Amino acid sequence: MRFGMPWPGAGQAREAEQAGVTAFCTGEFVDHEAYTTMAEMAAHTESAQIGPAIAYAFARTPYAHAAAMRQLHRTAPDRLFLGLGSGAYTINRDWFGVPADRPVERIAEAVEVTRAWLHAENGQPVQYSGEFYSIDADVRAPVLGRLEIPVLLAAFNKRMARTATRVGDGLIGHGLFTRTWWDDVVRPAAEKGLAERAVGGTRPVEQGWIITAIDDAAPERAILDAKRMIAFYLTVKTYDPYVRHHGWEAPVEQLRAAFKVGDTDGMAAAVTDEMVTEIAVCGTTAEARETLKRRAGSFARDVSYFAPPSFLVGRKRRAAYTEASLGLIPDVT
Repeated sequence: MRFGMPWPGAGQAREAEQAGVTAFCTGEFVDHEAYTTMAEMAAHTESAQIGPAIAYAFARTPYAHAAAMRQLHRTAPDRLFLGLGSGAYTINRDWFGVPADRPVERIAEAVEVTRAWLHAENGQPVQYSGEFYSIDADVRAPVLGRLEIPVLLAAFNKRMARTATRVGDGLIGHGLFTRTWWDDVVRPAAEKGLAERAVGGTRPVEQGWIITAIDDAAPERAILDAKRMIAFYLTVKTYDPYVRHHGWEAPVEQLRAAFKVGDTDGMAAAVTDEMVTEIAVCGTTAEARETLKRRAGSFARDVSYFAPPSFLVGRKRRAAYTEASLGLIPDVT
């Protein structure tokens, strides 16, 4: 397993890469955009893989995703991956003003069209005819040429995991993933998708997030931050199959009730010790190292991102968690 982290900024990137970080990723929200951040990543790294994990798939056309990756390839050739996620239905509808019904089928076509643009050769039309996208582009300018950039999908439940390997090159696991969710749910679905590919494929790429909060001076606060992050994620109804799989219905019902009334302390209090043990890497450096040993084999097989909690955690403390996680690199490489 290789070690990665969410983009820490140019100031920490060189230290992180020299310490052994082999991949950086970025997400996006209302105050930061994936491809702009990737340009900074390309300019301030030398050998690490870089990519969005994830970019909102439906907020842009497949053409826009592919064009951004083509431009970035000129700066960071052979170091890119493209991670796409469907995003919440209400965000697509209310923020972006785009259709997002049937997200699994829609994102499958988005991947195929994006790859059509990435694989386009000079002098050849870019064509695709599907239910959601219809493309017939005759690009005369000599600006194309085939690019082999892995396309990954954020996949939480079975259908998306299966789609990620059927039409894409692999998947990006959520920070909530446990050993049993990987082994019992996600990987079997991914294997089915791989078997359904129109052309043969190798083992799908696996990337994943790990909620990581380490503070030797204040380990209790680090654990509390991890609990709040877990609770915030579990307010999402889409993850109910995961909750049932682990038998965590009672604490999740409690944390969702607390969330509805804005009780963030109550949200954290509802997260059990078992949930923290199975999901997060947190506490002191020594405790985090012990967790890594105990959970060996329960993370993504290719790249795992030590991700600091972001829910109610300021930038300064997130940066401190990022710095502390560098001390774990020898334990996972």
